[in-house]
Amino acid sequence: MSDGFMLGRILLQFGAEATTDLTGELSAVALTPDGYLLAGSDELLGIECLSPVAPYIYGDRRHFDLRDFLPMDKDDEIDIEGIDCTEHYLWFTGSHSSKRKNAKGKKAAKDIARLATIDHDRNRYLLARVPLLNGEPARAITLANGCERTAAALPHQGKSNQLLEALTTDEHLGAILSIDLPSKDNGFDIEALAVRGDRLFLGLRGPVLRGWAIILELAVEVAAGDRHSLQLQPIGPGDRCYRKHFLYLDGLGIRDLCFHGEDLLIVAGATMDVAMPMRVFCLKNLLAAKGDSLTAQDSDNLSYLFDLSQATAPDRSEGIAIVPYLGRDSLLVIYDSALVNHGPQPGEIYADVFRLPA
Repeated sequence: MSDGFMLGRILLQFGAEATTDLTGELSAVALTPDGYLLAGSDELLGIECLSPVAPYIYGDRRHFDLRDFLPMDKDDEIDIEGIDCTEHYLWFTGSHSSKRKNAKGKKAAKDIARLATIDHDRNRYLLARVPLLNGEPARAITLANGCERTAAALPHQGKSNQLLEALTTDEHLGAILSIDLPSKDNGFDIEALAVRGDRLFLGLRGPVLRGWAIILELAVEVAAGDRHSLQLQPIGPGDRCYRKHFLYLDGLGIRDLCFHGEDLLIVAGATMDVAMPMRVFCLKNLLAAKGDSLTAQDSDNLSYLFDLSQATAPDRSEGIAIVPYLGRDSLLVIYDSALVNHGPQPGEIYADVFRLPA
């Protein structure tokens, strides 16, 4: 195993008014086809849009509250863990996970009680898209050809939606969901999203089953009679509304995904709160899969690329995207630790850029 070759850094200017809930909690990043950089925090309820303002600098921040485009609870966090952009849409997903309260290190009795408390935020169960125009989300857009594009979400109620309801009877994931195992306990936890056409690929941080990580593949379309609702389509065995792709990533869970051409790049890390290397893998031929799959590293389809550098606190890597850098496609990595990526001014942070193998 070897560290990746870091080419340099890109400066993200969120502005002096940006709080550490944003700059210290970034959880997802994507570039739009027209060059804007979008980022999300797992502690907030919106998306940040940055424009290219100079070579390798993004700034002129605009904040968009997703409650303006989609129905959701007023205060609960979305726990945005994955975003991706297609030609006309920004897609995003919440973690779909429950969370266990953590010990605060003060009074033992209270900490023991906290460790027995499991919470659910309704907004975590969002899987949605909003139209994009010039890097800005909108509730609806009418294109020049008269086609209308609207904000839409997979309907959810409480701590469930169509996907989770389908997974309750799954032979691999049903038992995990039935006991409501929290995300940081190797429970069900969506941590990544990559989109290609009408297919969504959701990377699970957990559970990892005997060392095998899981990607869920979905197909979606607008629900009949409700243009603001999405509906999963049957694509799996027995008309299941999902496919499962098992990957051996050295026992690590999936922390983010992004497409590079036809290949899917994967950042993998620990499922629970332990410090471990973050590793980058490349998965080939996923788009050609016709059903469930299982891929080990001794196949031609899954390869280890590199570790993210220890100098950049690899256990805090949260999001990846493909960016042009020094004339070639490179891998941009953001972190959720302001101590690691602080920039020269308040409200500014650095994102690292790594060379990809030819």
